[in-house]
Amino acid sequence: MTGRAQTTAIVFVVVGLACQEVGASLAVLLFPEVGPLGMVMLRLVFSAVVLLLIARPKLTGHARADWTAVLWFGVVLAVMNGLFYLALERLPLGVTVTIEVLGPLVLSIVASRRASAWLWALLAFAGVLALGSGGWDRLDPLGVLFALGAAASWAFYILASAKVGQAFPKLDGLALAMAVGAIIALPFGIVDAGPALMRPELIAMGAAVAMLSSTIPYALELVALRRLPAAVFAILMASSPATATLAGFVLLGQHLTWLELLGIALVVVASIGAVRSSNRAARETAEPLA
Repeated sequence: MTGRAQTTAIVFVVVGLACQEVGASLAVLLFPEVGPLGMVMLRLVFSAVVLLLIARPKLTGHARADWTAVLWFGVVLAVMNGLFYLALERLPLGVTVTIEVLGPLVLSIVASRRASAWLWALLAFAGVLALGSGGWDRLDPLGVLFALGAAASWAFYILASAKVGQAFPKLDGLALAMAVGAIIALPFGIVDAGPALMRPELIAMGAAVAMLSSTIPYALELVALRRLPAAVFAILMASSPATATLAGFVLLGQHLTWLELLGIALVVVASIGAVRSSNRAARETAEPLA
């Protein structure tokens, strides 16, 4: 593969990350109108519609265990998005994403099975302490709990996604799980958004959030994964807290102290280190003993 192709793939990942954070920023601006759970509903409903139209999944030929995996994946999608937006209502975007990324970070550390990987855990812990440097009272406690719940959900998302990906071809499993998540979010979203759902401009904005937060990034990441090694892709994704912090500053005017910025940087470095350690462990496991 040419260097130009890899450079293009890296650009796709960066653009996808930017779209995600712009979508999250737009969602925050819509919270006063539709509420966080209303926003979750709009995002999941529009994402499900687009994915179902693209994938046109087959509903026959699947075992009961496959459908159980799809239902579980749908529940995880609904919970993860719900907790993320509830946290986003109370915390800055960069802080929310930094706490959320602890989920896959812990999963990478556990998966690596290397003693050195726990050094990255300590670095991430130092980053979290730095996030509270301005005083934990400055960070809404309930928002932190929501973000930690989103982090745990993200780890479950990775596991559930892998299981569904083995049972369903292409985008079929994701489309069906997204539909399940949308159905779960529907009653909560209707109650939270109320009469705002009758306003066409808010529905259109919800569709835009779905496109920016889910459809466009997923499409770009899918193309990038065909041109980039998985390890490089994972390292690029580990920079999401930095991207979120920049988006929060530029689009939402969210200012952080230098110690909080240092905390975010430490978590990013820990995430990259954990990914590299996990990949190194996987290569060593795959290599036959001499």
